[in-house]
Amino acid sequence: MNDTSKILVGKIVAPQGIRGEVRVQTYSENPMDFKHFDVLCSKFKSSEFHFVRRLNPTSDVIIARIDGIADRNAAETLRGTELFISRDALPKLGADEYYQSDLIGFTVMRDGENIGRVVCFQNYGAGDIIELENGDMVSFIGANVDLNEKIIVVK
Repeated sequence: MNDTSKILVGKIVAPQGIRGEVRVQTYSENPMDFKHFDVLCSKFKSSEFHFVRRLNPTSDVIIARIDGIADRNAAETLRGTELFISRDALPKLGADEYYQSDLIGFTVMRDGENIGRVVCFQNYGAGDIIELENGDMVSFIGANVDLNEKIIVVK
C-alpha cells in the first residue's frame, strides 16, 4: 500500500453465522484494540463497523458487525476486505522502535549480500516473514533493523 497515512490492521476473512456478522483476522498487537479503532474501509463508513467479540481468548480473530449487512450472503461479499486505521491513531514510538509498515522499501542483507527490498510482511502463524520484491520470503525472527541506513540484516 502506498498511502502511508493509513495502516492495515485487519482483513475480513469470512462470514460468521447467518445474521451478517463477519470474522476479521487482526494484525494489531491486541485484537481487543478493535473496540476502540476508527476503522477505515472503502466498502463502508467507519461508523458502520462494530466490534462484537473476540472469537476466543487466544485468537487473533474477532467478530464484527457492519451496519446494512444483515445476512450471510451479504457478509460473504465483504470477504477479503482490508481494514485500516489512520496512522495518527497509533501510539507514538520510542527511540529505536518502528512499525513494520515503516520498513517497506528497506534493503535486506544476509551475510553481507543484498538479497532484496521489503515489499510487505506476512505471518502464517510461525512468526513474521519478510516478502521481498523478487518474491522470495525470509524470516524476520532475529533480524536486526538499522533505521538510519534503512537496512534489515537477517540470519
